[in-house]
Amino acid sequence: MKRRLYDVELSGSGNGEGFINEMIRQKKKVSRLEYMEDAIWFRTDRQGIRYIRANRRRSRLKVHLVRLEDGSPSERLFRSWSLLLFGIIPFAASLFLWQVTVDAEHPEVASKVQQALTSSSVVPMRLLQQLPDEGTLRTQIMAAEPELSWVRFEKNGATLNVIPMLSPKTAKNTGSRGEPGELAARTGGVITRFQLASGEPAARRNQTVKKGDLLATGVLVQGDKTAVVGAEGAVFADYWLEYRFSLPRTVQYRSVGETEITVEWQFPWQKKGQSGRPFWKIVQWDERTEHPLKEVTLEKGMEESFIVPLLKYKLLSETSFEKEIKDENILQVTFDSDKVTGTVLFLINENIAVKRPISQPKGETID
Repeated sequence: MKRRLYDVELSGSGNGEGFINEMIRQKKKVSRLEYMEDAIWFRTDRQGIRYIRANRRRSRLKVHLVRLEDGSPSERLFRSWSLLLFGIIPFAASLFLWQVTVDAEHPEVASKVQQALTSSSVVPMRLLQQLPDEGTLRTQIMAAEPELSWVRFEKNGATLNVIPMLSPKTAKNTGSRGEPGELAARTGGVITRFQLASGEPAARRNQTVKKGDLLATGVLVQGDKTAVVGAEGAVFADYWLEYRFSLPRTVQYRSVGETEITVEWQFPWQKKGQSGRPFWKIVQWDERTEHPLKEVTLEKGMEESFIVPLLKYKLLSETSFEKEIKDENILQVTFDSDKVTGTVLFLINENIAVKRPISQPKGETID
């Protein structure tokens, strides 16, 4: 059983030091002894209190007792082992990820996203600090489901909500539905790599091709036999794009602001707040990131620091092709009173292959 302790103040005209020495000779508990100008403070237990009450009058001493368990409920809480139950344990629990939800329009998309989250170790009972950052996690999910255009994350305390967004359906010139085809260049460029699922390359790396040139053939020749398998996949190439732009002189944009983390405590004896939290949920951990609207006036000297990054973002968001901007070259920028116009050359690397019907005669089809 836990021993109950008391803080004792001795004052008066008596010999307080002699009284303390006598208590020690009688093997009574005396700890945390402090000498002040008019009083002596120390800590003792119930046996020491009984000795003090029996002998204080003879020693002409005044006694003031303070039981350590006295005080308000919150003070008693923080002076007892209840702190582990009502403070430390819930706080430690808030450091873990307790729930992962996927809010998708189609069950098959939700299943693929859930598999990607599991492979990335984004599972319940994992420390929040050990989770991958949103950029890495978004890349892994979009690689597992190519039809996604973006993945949004919402954190509410120890709950992570993943919202995948599908790309809009776009019409593609792929010839007759279900018919094998070949891959041709939709624009000119220098080939950097092939990613073919079927068919054979009709060009080579570092070769310069023009619009309409054959990139991959779907017709295979094996000795004296010709087989039509169809070409599927992607062919990536570098090419320069002359990009003309016109921007208002004053531009508004949203930026990522500060992330605010709020920890709210609600003890069982307190009344339930307006949030309606259950009484057992002592700690509420909320994380919010602001996206303030900012306004900037374009001036000379901001070409490389602001205008080019803004054009890159706009260019990458205009198409659904997998695209990378390797380099840029500012040709001309003009600042007028109400707008900014100019031309920038961008070195683009992207998939330039489009599918078209096979132009060669059909032969034997290999399944």
